[in-house]
Amino acid sequence: MKIVSSSDWRDAIAFDVPVVVADVVPGEPTRCVGCGADGELFDRTQLWAVKHRHPKHHGGFVRFYCAEHKPAPAPAPAAPIELKKRASAPRAERRTASPKPVPVTDRPTRAMCPDCFVEVSAGGDCGMCGAQVV
Repeated sequence: MKIVSSSDWRDAIAFDVPVVVADVVPGEPTRCVGCGADGELFDRTQLWAVKHRHPKHHGGFVRFYCAEHKPAPAPAPAAPIELKKRASAPRAERRTASPKPVPVTDRPTRAMCPDCFVEVSAGGDCGMCGAQVV
């Protein structure tokens, strides 16, 4: 099952740009988010909708503001600054990596039975088949 975000009226609003609420979503009078839940009801022609960015939801979220609490439009992004390239210092030669050390095995190789492929006892007798290994 593929989960996708749904499309609605909030997708038509640009980020951080105030838009008259009546132009975006008509309806009954509502409150300004800055005035709080106890604030007066405003007609939708008197409210501004602003879509803000959200760190976890790429679609953002929309808040309604009265003229008193309306945030200023976001400033236009500044033109990118071109950096001058400075002369780079001479680099030191790269050293090749030394070969990895070979682990030292300090246990002796033990005799194996050629028929059973089992380690034999110190006396040279195979515990599985009874063969004598020299």
